[in-house]
Amino acid sequence: MQKEEKIRTIKKLSIVIPVYFNEENLYPLYDSLKSEVFDKVDYECEVIMVNDGSKDSSWEIIQELAGRDGRIRGLSLSRNFGSHAAILCGLSHAAGDCAVVKAADLQEPASMILEMVNEWEKGNNVVLAVREGREESRSQTAFANLYYGIVRKFALPNMPKTGFDVYLVDRKVIDVLDKLDERNSALTGQILWSGFKTKEVRYVRLAREAGKSRWTLRKKVRLVMDTLFSFSSVPVTIVSTVGVCSFLGALVWAVVEAVLRLNDVIVVEGWTMLFIFNLGSFGITMLTLGIIGEYLWRTFDAGRNRPPYIVEDETAEK
Repeated sequence: MQKEEKIRTIKKLSIVIPVYFNEENLYPLYDSLKSEVFDKVDYECEVIMVNDGSKDSSWEIIQELAGRDGRIRGLSLSRNFGSHAAILCGLSHAAGDCAVVKAADLQEPASMILEMVNEWEKGNNVVLAVREGREESRSQTAFANLYYGIVRKFALPNMPKTGFDVYLVDRKVIDVLDKLDERNSALTGQILWSGFKTKEVRYVRLAREAGKSRWTLRKKVRLVMDTLFSFSSVPVTIVSTVGVCSFLGALVWAVVEAVLRLNDVIVVEGWTMLFIFNLGSFGITMLTLGIIGEYLWRTFDAGRNRPPYIVEDETAEK
């Protein structure tokens, strides 16, 4: 399909964009959506920009864009709840027959939204924008490939090899995500877990030209943990495996020591080996308690039934 060609009419398309310290990107983002999406389709559109506790001018710019164009709607959260909560907030407020989730950093071309909608119209409930290349540093690419490799092997085998951040979900999937109401999880994992009919489109992830990425190492590690704890039994398997190996090692050691003592071969030794053994045992115990504690904390956090996000302000509807 040619990019200039209009696709057939659908009722309404929602575009959800989480915003976190993106003041330099919002005007170019709006211009790209207008030229690549709004001006090339003949159906109703809405853009929901969710300010995820940004401390820069992002919310003021969103308000200005909403006042300029009635298709823009802004929601501002009371603090930074994370991209998972911000996207869920946008999807919960979306009125479209389908919704596209897109980042605000301009690293994904807006034109691919048309390709995704076209695939949705063919009967696919989910359309994933899968990266076929990256204009990014080797460290960023290496971490991304490592993360998606771990997810494919231990949690979600249907995860694309190069992963995805941008996706389209139809109304059925939006309703399911809203009902799941899972905290400390990953929406991308929930989408794959749901098992709806899925199609992929390909794109090259562009280099970031404006602003600074807030995707810190801490957040990356947290994403790995959220994915594994939510969609895999690997953490529990690790605890069980370490426990079994420790027990078998201690049993073999005890037998060897007993045989040596019975044959008067053993000699009085220093404390080095005993100290190393105790230190290793203590580390294994703390690892086990840490994994169990992570599950307990997640259970406690879910049991408190706090909302995943709090909307502090929103732009007036036109």
